Parts: sequence; C-alpha cells; structure tokens
Amino acid sequence: MGAHIEKLDELLCRERGIHINTVRHPRGFEWIMFEQPKVKPYCIEKRRERGIPVYGNGWPGPHVRWCTGHLKTKLVDKAVNQLKGERNAVQCVGIAADEAHRCENNKRKRYPLVEWGITEAQALQICYDRGFDWDGLYRIYDRCSCWCCPLQRIGELRKLRQHHPELWRRLLDMDRRAIEMYGDTPLGRFKENWTVEKLDQRFAAEERQIEWMGGEVMR
Repeated sequence: MGAHIEKLDELLCRERGIHINTVRHPRGFEWIMFEQPKVKPYCIEKRRERGIPVYGNGWPGPHVRWCTGHLKTKLVDKAVNQLKGERNAVQCVGIAADEAHRCENNKRKRYPLVEWGITEAQALQICYDRGFDWDGLYRIYDRCSCWCCPLQRIGELRKLRQHHPELWRRLLDMDRRAIEMYGDTPLGRFKENWTVEKLDQRFAAEERQIEWMGGEVMR
C-alpha cells in the first residue's frame, strides 16, 4: 500500500502539480492499544476494581472502535479544518455508489463516486486500467483494511497468515501481550471465541488436512 501511495503521488504531481499528505497519529496504534494513560477518574476506578492496568485501550471491538476515532476521523477532520481555513477546501470521501448508505448527511462533505454513479468494482477497474494494481492485494483480499483489525472476517485472517507471515507473527505477539495485560476481558479478546493463537492452530490444522487429502488423491 505504501508503494501504491508513492506511485499515485508521482502521477498527481506530474499531472496536477499536487502531492499527497499522509496524516498519522504521533504515537501509533500499538501505543494507543497498550500504553495510552487513562485520565477519566471513573475509568481509572473501574479498572482498578477489575485489576486491569490504567493505561492502554486493548483490542478495539464492534462496540468500542477507538481505532477509527484516534487513527482516522480525528486526524482527517483536523487536517481538513486547517485546509478549510487556508484554502476553502472541500472534503471528498471515497465511498462508492453501491455503498451510498454509508454517506453522512453533511454539507461539508462530498462523495464523488456516489455522485458519478461509480461502484466499488468499477472504481477498482479504473485503477487497474491506469496501472494501479497494489501489487495484487485486491486479488487476494476482499478489502485492504488494517491488517491487525479484529473485526475482519476469519477468511481474511487466513489469507494474512498465508500471504503476509511477517504481519501474522506481529499479530500473534500483539494478542499475547493483550491477553497478558487484560486477561479474559473485552480489552484482551481479539475475537469473541478466538485468540490469534487458536486461529493459528486452526489454520495449521486446515493446511495439514488439505495436504493429507492431496496425498490420498495422489496415491
């Protein structure tokens, strides 16, 4: 994805004379997950009662998606607000026409793909036609979202283990650390019924089964 952004930046500079500005949290995902101090007295009190560290947010979940706020919307909104003051900028959001239900009723935002009637598949093909293929990422994954997201489907995690083993090893380490810090609580659970280690064992067993079945067919 990083290589794709560099390639797109080169095109935008060549054709439009502009560059991509990537906004980032100064500390990053793992700092927020494991180290960010809690400041609200109520939260500190509750954590102490439960024997949970008074720092870090643990794994994000369907009801507490802190990652979206800290690492996406707050950063983007801040950058957009600065540009609005300097250049009267308009925020364009890349939601496609076949997911228009996700659009907000907000006059300060525009949704060009929805306005033009371009679906997600059509947008992807337009990119392919212009030579942007993300080195095959979208031929592997249904969505190229955050690799460590616990909300992604198990099938996507299976692909992560297969195609990006270095990231899978990092995910194993992060989950072990979360379990050690937060135990069997929502903060320490990667998924409701799955730790990353259990998923690793499941995927390994599936691979052995496929190899065994292939051997039986060969014989």
